[in-house]
Amino acid sequence: MRSDLIFGALTHVTNRYELCQLASKATRKLHKPNTRVQDTTNEVLDRFKDTIPMDTTAEASAEGLPPTERRAA
Repeated sequence: MRSDLIFGALTHVTNRYELCQLASKATRKLHKPNTRVQDTTNEVLDRFKDTIPMDTTAEASAEGLPPTERRAA
């Protein structure tokens, strides 16, 4: 059921509004012609459920990089 997919995706995206926005953008990009939009949406929510949480990847990638210098143009 879709509610199970939504609750599974909410473990990684804590804000429901943000989940809705991300899911709609991903559905538009991943949708294939001659398939149902509902099936694509379910696939997107399933992918959100199985991926690494957003917070840990952003923190991990930011820790390994040296600070960047900004220069005026």
